Amino acid sequence: MRANTGDRLLVHGRVVGEHDREAEIVEVLGPDGEPPFRVRFDDGHEAVMSPGPDSVVQERDRTKRHA
Repeated sequence: MRANTGDRLLVHGRVVGEHDREAEIVEVLGPDGEPPFRVRFDDGHEAVMSPGPDSVVQERDRTKRHA
């Protein structure tokens, strides 16, 4: 799994009734874009994570250009 700063990390719920969690990757701590990642959740909580197979990296839209 590889990521860049600004990508989103989606962590799927593991049990019935547990919601998916989504966080912004604010820092990539591993070599060549690999985990661990420092992430920030929508409530402001930050954590260092080494995501497992229940996680997906969603690339930020790099095609948008700022005017």
